[in-house]
Amino acid sequence: MKTFLSEDFLLQTETAKRLYFDYAKDMPVIDYHNHLPPDEIAANHRFASLTDAWLKGDHYKWRAMRANGVNEDLITGAASDWEKFKAWAETVPYTMRNPLYHWTHMELRNPFGVKEVLNGDNAKSIYETCNAQLPQLSTQALLQHFKVDALCTTDDPCDSLEHHINIRQQGLAVKVLPTFRPDKAMAVEDPAAFKAYLQKLGAAADVEISSYAALLEALKKRHDYFHAQGGRLSDHGLSFFVQEDFTEAALETAFQALMAGKVLDAKAAAMFKSGTLHFICTWNHEKGWAQQFHAGALRNNNSRLLQRIGADAGVDSIGDWPMAEAMSRFFDGLDKQGKLAKTIVYNLNPSHNEVYATMMGNFQDGSVAGKMQFGSGWWFLDQKDGMEKQMNALSNMGLLSRFVGMLTDSRSFLSYSRHEYFRRILCNLIGNDVENGELPADEKWLGKMVQDIAYNNAKAYFSF
Repeated sequence: MKTFLSEDFLLQTETAKRLYFDYAKDMPVIDYHNHLPPDEIAANHRFASLTDAWLKGDHYKWRAMRANGVNEDLITGAASDWEKFKAWAETVPYTMRNPLYHWTHMELRNPFGVKEVLNGDNAKSIYETCNAQLPQLSTQALLQHFKVDALCTTDDPCDSLEHHINIRQQGLAVKVLPTFRPDKAMAVEDPAAFKAYLQKLGAAADVEISSYAALLEALKKRHDYFHAQGGRLSDHGLSFFVQEDFTEAALETAFQALMAGKVLDAKAAAMFKSGTLHFICTWNHEKGWAQQFHAGALRNNNSRLLQRIGADAGVDSIGDWPMAEAMSRFFDGLDKQGKLAKTIVYNLNPSHNEVYATMMGNFQDGSVAGKMQFGSGWWFLDQKDGMEKQMNALSNMGLLSRFVGMLTDSRSFLSYSRHEYFRRILCNLIGNDVENGELPADEKWLGKMVQDIAYNNAKAYFSF
């Protein structure tokens, strides 16, 4: 019987161990998609407690605590930091076989050096041990500890990016770059909220947005500004892909209807979204950016908690919409114009893995190795089973060797253990194939492949 979380954790063969320890383990990290707050990086924020660093904003843990019968006051309510941590510690033993159990103990070991299995009985001593280290584990110190070479935050077009500018002026060794996330510029379901957002966007771009052309002008000015501040990616959260034929006249008609407070019908809304997204994607191509599409989340299912806490309350789930046809038409429309940028698509419904993997193969064009990427296991799928299924689908339908690898997609500075988790799983997959005689024992080539997926492919792909 193996010891829990031993040095060989998740590494089942001697080949897997060599690939991980000799090639993958010490590679730097490029975290090209996360939700880390740039203001906390700029200020080199120091956390008030382990709860502040670990539980605040972590809706993965919130969901588990609710499922374990924990009162909301001890999750997102007014309870003290210690009371919230104790509630989490008491929940941890019940998370066995949930990835949270692995992540929790990996994060306690690195960076805190705590090797105990967390539970209610030892919660106080672990809490105090970790809290005592927090003054030395500021946000910038944590990024350096985890060998982060570059990270990309997620930013609204209205954001001033003042914190990114501040970070750059500090000369921080870690590149902290913005990502253009214009979802609210296409959120037309609520005309009043959309109109209010356009006021903010117009102020940020110094454009009076009274027409669809002015909306595009404002977005383009902010896109240019992000580029000037080092941005090289856009990101788009889609429930599902849409593609409706559009004309500028039809987009203007829809825009004026929204300004008049009218709710667009489904076809007009889809046209507005797909037309606007199409224009943004052409700018991505012009600037040599990469674009990311996160598709398949059914968000904000629990209206009671949405009203109490707001978005990102931990009440989202996997959706089951059709994806393939609209995705194909959207990418084909860009490709026909010669304006399809480097693209990463993340799937949230595992039944669609092969759909996504084969779709990416349709639009590879030889201009960039791995130009079209089937992105890593996302959200509910960034765990062992989900990562293995994503990499197996990619291997079977495309080129795993050109994969740009893992990202944290997290709001926590302690989540970089997920890169270790991913690298162990990757090395184990390849190591098992070698020892089963399914791959040659060419350790030099396989070691290079592992290092490429861990770091080198992303470094070449994004050109930061």
